[in-house]
Amino acid sequence: MIEYQAEQRDTTDSSTQLSPDRHARLALWVSALGFGIEGFDLLLLVFLLAPISAAFALTTTRAASLMTGTLFGAVIGGIAFGLLSDYYGRIRVLRWTILLFGLFTGLCALAQNFWQLLLFRSMAGLGFGGEFGVGLALVAETWPASLRARASSYVALGGQAGILAATLLTPLLLKKVGWRGMFLIGVAPTLFSLALRKMLKEPDPFVKMQSKGHDTFPVRLLFQDLQTTRTSLGVITLCCVQQVGYYGLMTWLPFYLTVRHGLTLTQSSLWTAVTVIGMSSGIWMFGQLADRAGRRPAFLLFQCCAAVMVVIYSQLQNSLALLVGGAFMGIFVNGMLGGYGALISELYPTEARATAQNLFFNIGRAIGGLGPLVIGGLAARYSFPVAIALLALLYVVDVFTTIFLIPETKGALLT
Repeated sequence: MIEYQAEQRDTTDSSTQLSPDRHARLALWVSALGFGIEGFDLLLLVFLLAPISAAFALTTTRAASLMTGTLFGAVIGGIAFGLLSDYYGRIRVLRWTILLFGLFTGLCALAQNFWQLLLFRSMAGLGFGGEFGVGLALVAETWPASLRARASSYVALGGQAGILAATLLTPLLLKKVGWRGMFLIGVAPTLFSLALRKMLKEPDPFVKMQSKGHDTFPVRLLFQDLQTTRTSLGVITLCCVQQVGYYGLMTWLPFYLTVRHGLTLTQSSLWTAVTVIGMSSGIWMFGQLADRAGRRPAFLLFQCCAAVMVVIYSQLQNSLALLVGGAFMGIFVNGMLGGYGALISELYPTEARATAQNLFFNIGRAIGGLGPLVIGGLAARYSFPVAIALLALLYVVDVFTTIFLIPETKGALLT
């Protein structure tokens, strides 16, 4: 069984300092930037599907396959680079991921046909798929235990910043530089990120672990006995519910607002943006609460509130109520994203930490991709209000999972 030691301190571990040092802050910026690049790139592709389809005369199915290929690459890359990080180091593998992403994103700008672009997008997905989990492991191993959840939430906020940047920049630049130029612009942050990563060193827990040797395959450590397997299944459940709810809501929300409630496209975009702002606020709030009250209380509060808010939101009719309700729903539905980095890092040892982060997050990403399909099917059979309200059942499952399978890890010493 994997053991963690809550509320213990070891003065030789950099993660037990009272405040983050320069290296820890730099690690945070690098990790947040990496996840921001992922958020920017995914939303950028959404904006570019129309001009790319026109350039290559793509059917809707082929255009959608570019996104599928990217996400498939991200899942495979996330799992692979998580494993590699536990063997070869956080910083080294983060350099590999950014080089891979930058190279193939640049090649997307040079693609001459659909098949080339699909290949390049899938390979770029391999690169950014490992960013989030490896970055979270790096931050957890460098920040003080008392601030670990907050630091993890700041990494998650990097992804929201990337989404916002793509939303603001693409409409301004697309007509001037075209879809090929937008891919080249997407390469620029990777160069900055690569320069920052050269200034980083491996965190103390990884250096100590590497000096002792790596005897067990990391995935085996995640399921090595009954108790650890129960915990791992619990974490997988949390990650899946998180991403089913997120992808399901964000895919259908603009359509729901436009068709069900008659909002204009501009209004629908504004209402959706307010929901995203609520999500970002929730991520920040979660990190603050988890460090003060503990991981389990924070998760249980947000899960219960998410269940209540999706039901309330499905019943709203007034446009102003939808605006305010969307913001509050976003706080609780996506706020939990700020807590997984700290929780998973504290549950598993250094030799399996990045593997756990990326494996569980990407299982959630793969299952989360079914969210839009399930909600669409329920909406067709019943109605959108019913489909959205039924998401509450998933958060109820989350509550029971947290109560019975997830231990408290606040203040845990990273082993």
